[in-house]
Amino acid sequence: MSIVPAYASYQYMRVTSPAEYVAHVEINNPKRLNAFSQAVWLEYGRVFAQISADPEFRVALLSGVGDRAFTSGLDVKAATADSPLTTAEGDEVRRAKLLRGHIEEFQTSITSVEKCEKPVIAVLHDVAIGLAIDIATCADIRICTAKTRFAVKEVDIGLAADIGTLARLPKVVGSLSWVKDVCMTARDFGAAEALAQGFVSQVHEDKATAIAAAVKLASLLASKSPVAVQGTKELLNYGKEHSVADSLRYTQVWNSVALQGEDFVTAMMSSMQKKKPSFSKL
Repeated sequence: MSIVPAYASYQYMRVTSPAEYVAHVEINNPKRLNAFSQAVWLEYGRVFAQISADPEFRVALLSGVGDRAFTSGLDVKAATADSPLTTAEGDEVRRAKLLRGHIEEFQTSITSVEKCEKPVIAVLHDVAIGLAIDIATCADIRICTAKTRFAVKEVDIGLAADIGTLARLPKVVGSLSWVKDVCMTARDFGAAEALAQGFVSQVHEDKATAIAAAVKLASLLASKSPVAVQGTKELLNYGKEHSVADSLRYTQVWNSVALQGEDFVTAMMSSMQKKKPSFSKL
């Protein structure tokens, strides 16, 4: 499948379109098990910001190139070379200020999936450790293969996970006990455990089957009103961080606009006429 021309300049992100209105983003660093250096995470942030604004796409899939890893996490060698800890001059206060900026840049890049206006389906496969969990918790829907190996690995390199896992994973699954178990031990867990805890919603035999299922799901989402789907993502994400009263108030404001759009009328008329609706780009 050919690269989408508007995304051809990316080195570490490969973007194709397996179905109408569907973007498939692949982390493209297979020689390093799709590990993330600064150059990789900056491209990752840019590609999802571009997809968010691109009217040609309504849904995105995310996977890794190859059959060895979704991502093995942080490229520790590259990160050490790029880190202000090793490159910055000055005392601890000045190095800490640079480190905060460095971490914020990394966090912002990974958060781009959560901020993306389009729903993002993460297809987790093979090795999915460390940063893979940060990435996955930002996605809207997570599916995996039966042999996926997961781990929140940061404790084993001497620090607490700092790119999003500790903030988001307790909101993704129901058991704080389980979250503390996997985050403090850095132990591996598999697809069955991930499914039982609600970390993923589907498990498939292999990567090809998982990708096919994700494309089918993405095509279904892409057939819906983009106003409705993107609004649903926005309101669910808002509700995750706010009270019920605040969320209801925000929904009033949001839908006071959405109800005036053509998509609402189109969907209602199509339902009554038992016809498949067609929605304009957004």
